Amino acid sequence: MVRVTLSGSRCGGPEGVGEGAAMRQRRRGVMTLLAVVAGGVTVLGACATPPRPGGVASQKAAAIGVPAGGRIGVILPDKASSTRWETADKPFLAAAFTTAGVDFDIRNAEGDAAKFVSIADELISQGAGVLMIANLDSDSGTEVIRRAASAGIPVIDYDRLTLGGGAKYYVSFDNVAVGTAIGKSIVKSLQAAGKRTGNVVELDGSPTDNNAAQLKTGYDAVIRAAGYTVVGSAPVPAWDDKLAVGVFRKLYTKAEGKVDAVAAANDGLGGAAVQVLAEHDLAGKVPVTGQDATDAALQRVILGTQTMTVYKAIKLEADAAAKLAIAMIKGDSAGADRQASRSVQHQQSGTYVKAVLLQPRTIEIGTVKEVIADRYTTTNKLCATAQLRAACSRAGLI
Repeated sequence: MVRVTLSGSRCGGPEGVGEGAAMRQRRRGVMTLLAVVAGGVTVLGACATPPRPGGVASQKAAAIGVPAGGRIGVILPDKASSTRWETADKPFLAAAFTTAGVDFDIRNAEGDAAKFVSIADELISQGAGVLMIANLDSDSGTEVIRRAASAGIPVIDYDRLTLGGGAKYYVSFDNVAVGTAIGKSIVKSLQAAGKRTGNVVELDGSPTDNNAAQLKTGYDAVIRAAGYTVVGSAPVPAWDDKLAVGVFRKLYTKAEGKVDAVAAANDGLGGAAVQVLAEHDLAGKVPVTGQDATDAALQRVILGTQTMTVYKAIKLEADAAAKLAIAMIKGDSAGADRQASRSVQHQQSGTYVKAVLLQPRTIEIGTVKEVIADRYTTTNKLCATAQLRAACSRAGLI
């Protein structure tokens, strides 16, 4: 077990001259010994901010010149599992907050659970009135929510639902619907090939991500209901594309190469499956799914080695989350509740959280142009090589 002492969190500050005992006690904070188990790392020695009337943000708003509810703090998980966090979510959120004239601070935990919690401590101590988190894992996410709650600060789970619960709202695409779209694509492809029965391998997402569980719920139900056999399935830790190659290779070997389709939970995992299939001259012959509409996946769709991807317009998600956070920071609880008109159940606790759930779009060779039309990517990016330009021409993209 690796022990990491968190730094960067603030537990009060210098005692003011003439402060009363209660104020001094609040400023000192409460030193706690906390263990956050995340990926085998135990995080020790962080500071928990004690509850304050109205929360930290309202206490500091006048001093730091932000709206009455404080600033909006956002913590993104990493830069490795997907490029989206820095290239799409961050600028979209920043633009929405800037347009609304609210103060905000967007950080990235760089895949480090200890840093994720430390950033939260900093945002709380610096006047956050609302936190929005895309958790790195549910253990550190739950700890952040606990610390925010102790400071009277509501949390929005963004894109990923924290398994431990406690967030005020959840904003994401309907992940069961995404999984259902993946499952329907598998069935459609197999039936089009005249296969009424067949062997399907499921390459699942991270076991610590509630989204992965919801996705699997969707595609597994559709595949099995259509009469196909799931001959193997395995989660890929941290959605790691490189690990996924080895995970799929083992599943393929265990199935003795008798694989008729691959239900991959995202585009990175789909790319890993295509890589292994190519080693056996099966790329483009075995249907492979994905989601996220990454450029690499769209190129595989254009070339025919990946059957489909699921397009979740990140701008829609970022705008919906920003709109919710802005209502909260302005104290419009009724407006926030109207936006979060649906609910999602936490699989661990069984409790429900109010949610904004957006609908995804299935992208196949005939609908790649929809993603380009949304300016999510460009023809130049997708049709970047001679081989791709020829395939783009056949698909009517150029």
